[in-house]
Amino acid sequence: MKVAIMQPYFLPYIGYFQLIGAADKFVIYDNIKYTKKGWINRNRYLLDGRDEMFSLPLKKDSDALDVRDRRLAADFDRAKLLNRLAEAYRRAPRYGEVMPLLQRIIECRDDNLFGFIHASLSAVCRYLGIDTPLIVSSTLEVDHSLQGQDRVLAICRRLGADTYINAIGGRELYSHDDFAAQGIELRFLQSLPSDYPQFGRPFVPWLSILDVMMFNTRESISRHRLRQCETTGRDP
Repeated sequence: MKVAIMQPYFLPYIGYFQLIGAADKFVIYDNIKYTKKGWINRNRYLLDGRDEMFSLPLKKDSDALDVRDRRLAADFDRAKLLNRLAEAYRRAPRYGEVMPLLQRIIECRDDNLFGFIHASLSAVCRYLGIDTPLIVSSTLEVDHSLQGQDRVLAICRRLGADTYINAIGGRELYSHDDFAAQGIELRFLQSLPSDYPQFGRPFVPWLSILDVMMFNTRESISRHRLRQCETTGRDP
């Protein structure tokens, strides 16, 4: 049983979906502190050959709140964000089939930040044919006061994991020996470079999955680009 655990991110880059696809069960933290200026409610898209940020505006609230306790701003103009992204990609080859999906995602009426992002991740997974179950962390019977590696190990034990897969950026956060002591193999997923045409301009890498979907068929993403990654163990 391969398990992966991540924070929720809005329309994240393809590596996030590669990680979901590599796992048998994917846990999304909802009872974790919201990270200000992080990637939870924002990402990058392509605008005139360069990367540009887009974000979900949030209701002003305490920075100490968990993601599941944060709300979208009451004045969040969904149509404005949708039009902004639509204008940027209106000449993209897959625009016609991706826009209905993007519209459903952005027009979701859930004003809870986690609920909104969870719905978007589920929608993209369905579009790409990823059937890995997405499990909300707070629904698991574990000690939620645990932090970091201890919390990950508790979740892995609860789900009966024999392998834990994490994004390569978390290599310094975990101990192979500690996981091995629990009978769990620790693996890290590395996304491999994968260029594709972007309006005939120099390629801008690691943008939102939205960019990948706008320029590639869902079949090519599912069969090829989601597999353009590798997992490594103890050695870099």
